Amino acid sequence: MTSKKQEDYLKDIQKKLKDERLPADLVEKAEEEVRRLQLIQQGEAFWQGLNQLSHWSDWITALPWKEKTKDILDLDHAKTVLDESHYGLDKIKNRILEYLSVLILKEKRREGKVRAPVLCFVGLVGTGKTTIAKSIAEALGRKFMRIPFGGLGDPLYLRGQSRIHPEAEPGQVIKGLRQAEAKNPVILLDEIDRVADDSLNTIMGVLVELLDPEQNDRFSDYFIDYPVDLSEAIFIATANHTRRIATAVMDRLEVLQMPSYSDDEKIAIGKDYLLPKAIEQTGLNSNEISFEERVWPKITRPLGYDAGVRTLYRNIESICRRVARQIVEGEKKQVNITVENVNNYLPL
Repeated sequence: MTSKKQEDYLKDIQKKLKDERLPADLVEKAEEEVRRLQLIQQGEAFWQGLNQLSHWSDWITALPWKEKTKDILDLDHAKTVLDESHYGLDKIKNRILEYLSVLILKEKRREGKVRAPVLCFVGLVGTGKTTIAKSIAEALGRKFMRIPFGGLGDPLYLRGQSRIHPEAEPGQVIKGLRQAEAKNPVILLDEIDRVADDSLNTIMGVLVELLDPEQNDRFSDYFIDYPVDLSEAIFIATANHTRRIATAVMDRLEVLQMPSYSDDEKIAIGKDYLLPKAIEQTGLNSNEISFEERVWPKITRPLGYDAGVRTLYRNIESICRRVARQIVEGEKKQVNITVENVNNYLPL
């Protein structure tokens, strides 16, 4: 028979499982695990099983089995969010507003579960793929979670590992749900074309299960070992190109091509979006730094062509950091960035 100490540990787990949010058959499964441990004599097998059961019960009681965020069903709000976060991209924004309109209409009319299409933003680095996914989450008022696929070489990273392994953990899908604390987040599958070659087929198989509405209401994580309903989540994917994405996955995606920015567009983005952000993040006031108009082309393209705005932002942020230091050290109170002095502020 188990000792008093063992019984106390098991009672703590049983108390934790008395959670009304948990599916009834999952509780029954967990209680069966407790009963199995009660039959084991004191020893290494008991304590190993207890640690595994305790870790598993911590996870299943922390997942959002019923919790959801309430959607913001306001297209004007969505337009404002998109315009505040992204310059231009009118075709992309219009498609997103159509996408959100369908979600809003179906939810207002309570037409069962809303099966949102999976948008896949394809474009070069720095063209705004990830940030536009965040904007969709913000526009709907949903939690946002990101799963990076760059260099991914093991499908267990997504699916988790069986509890028979001592160091087993859930996969990134389940970890993201726990962090989001809602069963209906916006889930960004970032750079799905950058999976490692030797795991491409198996990871694409997991993607099919995630993206297929006929399958993702019973997603299988090997650690949780119980079907998890992902059908109310909104999936968004990004890729640099589609050549390495399996046909079965492409069939479940709606590809939207992110355009490259012209120099004039990047200058507008730099002035209206990136500079205010950099000023805020470096603790400056807007009256402490100014830019001569002629300096913007030099900041925008210091090393040749760049499709996105990451280099531009790094340059602006570097300038703001160095101005901040001059102000803190008492060297300057206000700095005007000119063609003559800009090289003193750009990254080395």
